[in-house]
Amino acid sequence: MRSLITGIAIFLTFYAYIPYIKGIWTGTIRPHVFSWVIWGATTFIVFFAQIAGNGGVGSLPIGVSGIITILVAGIAYRKRGDIEITKPDWLFFGLALSSLPFWFYFSDPLAAVIVLSIADILGFIPTFRKGYILPNSEPLGFYLIFLFRNFLAMAGLAEWNTATLLFPGSAGIACVVFVVMVKIRKTKLEMLS
Repeated sequence: MRSLITGIAIFLTFYAYIPYIKGIWTGTIRPHVFSWVIWGATTFIVFFAQIAGNGGVGSLPIGVSGIITILVAGIAYRKRGDIEITKPDWLFFGLALSSLPFWFYFSDPLAAVIVLSIADILGFIPTFRKGYILPNSEPLGFYLIFLFRNFLAMAGLAEWNTATLLFPGSAGIACVVFVVMVKIRKTKLEMLS
């Protein structure tokens, strides 16, 4: 059953990313490049932490997502997505990279996952800022698919513990908050028009 759930979660990962990547290529979607660099780094490291935390086959959707997220960052950079990088953006990226020494020092994937989850949420700030200013610049369906995908990824984990659940859970919550914020912003802008 876990393999089936994991397979569906991986399918949803591709299902969400293919139109998103097409949108970047056509210029209809302009993601914040640095958010995607941070997400790629954190997601890929969390994949290894989930494996170390006995996540089993349920860790695969996070690994696949990490690889594709790094690809999205590269494509967004090449197609000149939003490349405004602020000092706080560099701080969040540093936090993501600092998780590796935490993991090594404490010999516990949970320490890395905590730092990575925080960095991932903080890495959402440039996208939140962009979504607030330009609420039509991100397809909300993409984030809703990832919310559901993260739920499935958590359900497919071989072992449920803080090290395996924290990252996909917090990323799912961030997706919900982002979608709600953008919906409210769109409504307010429509009312002003």
